[in-house]
Amino acid sequence: MSHSMFDLFKIGVGPSSSHTVGPMVASARFAAELREKALLHGVESVKCELYGSLALTGKGHATDVACVMGLMGEWPDSINPDDIPTMSAMVQGSKELPLDGHRFIPFDWEKDVVFHFELVLPEHPNGMTLTAFGTDGDSLFSRTYFSVGGGFVVEKGETDALASDFTPPFPFNSAAVLLAHCKNENKTISELMFINELARAKHHDKQATKKSIDDNVDAIWHVMAECIARGIEQDGVLPGGLSLKRRAKKLHDCIKRKDSDGLPVDSNDWVNMFAMAVNEENAAGGRVVTAPTNGAAGVIPAVLAYYDKFVAPNNAEGIRIFLATAAAIGSLYKTNASISAAEVGCQGEIGVACSMAAAGLAAAMGATPAQIENAAEIGMEHNLGLTCDPINGLVQVPCIERNTMGAVKAINATRLALNGDGEHHVSLDSVIKTMHETGLDMMSKYKETSQGGLATNAIPINVVAC
Repeated sequence: MSHSMFDLFKIGVGPSSSHTVGPMVASARFAAELREKALLHGVESVKCELYGSLALTGKGHATDVACVMGLMGEWPDSINPDDIPTMSAMVQGSKELPLDGHRFIPFDWEKDVVFHFELVLPEHPNGMTLTAFGTDGDSLFSRTYFSVGGGFVVEKGETDALASDFTPPFPFNSAAVLLAHCKNENKTISELMFINELARAKHHDKQATKKSIDDNVDAIWHVMAECIARGIEQDGVLPGGLSLKRRAKKLHDCIKRKDSDGLPVDSNDWVNMFAMAVNEENAAGGRVVTAPTNGAAGVIPAVLAYYDKFVAPNNAEGIRIFLATAAAIGSLYKTNASISAAEVGCQGEIGVACSMAAAGLAAAMGATPAQIENAAEIGMEHNLGLTCDPINGLVQVPCIERNTMGAVKAINATRLALNGDGEHHVSLDSVIKTMHETGLDMMSKYKETSQGGLATNAIPINVVAC
């Protein structure tokens, strides 16, 4: 299926789309369903059980915090990140939780959030079960959810997190079909995406207009730009115990000094700073855009900021073209592979973001659909096999630097594609299939479990990583 661009780009909070945003969404859905089923007033306690990767790296990703916030009726796109510490302290101190923001029930954080470190649900590595109990201790209501990457949540028994009765005017589930639509309709990828997006919006609201779509896209870029701006103003140490110092502000200060002294500044310095600013904010639990995940949230903003500064400043339409095209490419990965590092490794996050950013930049610079497909293919081809092994389960090492590398690779992929005529030996569809197969073959200890690869070699194996 072809997904909405607003499914691929969602406003949320750090540090992880699959381990923070997804669990918060699942928990908020659970609380809302209790209210809708008129069960809320009969609930005396709730339990949240985390399995697989959600358990193994849950503490580092603030999964428990996200679940509690969701049970309180908070959603990732509207919660104020600055309020989360105060709200968490209130629940821990009072041992009470305002379920769905209304009914206060007893809640012991240490007992009612359970980390099943040795258990993995068969459907997906990121599983969680929420259960509400009545006065007699019997289960009133229970749901099992899977956080499948990028903030997408699937309830047990669902086949697709975004299943609906809507069919867009130009459906596509492969790059070949997408390029065929472009050729047959004599339209660009972004034009097709906006046609689909408007039709989807009108399916839900007949008053929807192209301007409302544009406004929503502009809002996505605004949040990305604000995240960069915040990131280059902050210094100090990131939370989590690694004592990792923020570097974006130092990079920014260095660039400013060079500018004031009349010294040349490489554009890569700017790109590194942009990406690092976003992912330091993400690591600190700040407001970010999943693009398509939080772990890779810095790649697309960094390449967009590069476009805005060095290619076409203040070009709002170019930014919309970029994001619409990037979303089309991201949709192909979401449909035919995965954007979950717990499922396919970091190639599903940084690799996909690099591919999306390369396609978006190429489109904004006037590339043909064939050149855009080539840019996307190059972006992923050179991220194949990338593992996900964050130290201590934190989205910090190697994640922050990895975003800078993904952004630089995306820009170079665009340059290579624009220097060609669109013809290339390996198709994007083939690369997506290869990425998926590589992820399935990858040993589970290299998929966000904190028990293999860099994480193991950086920290003694007998040290509990969660």
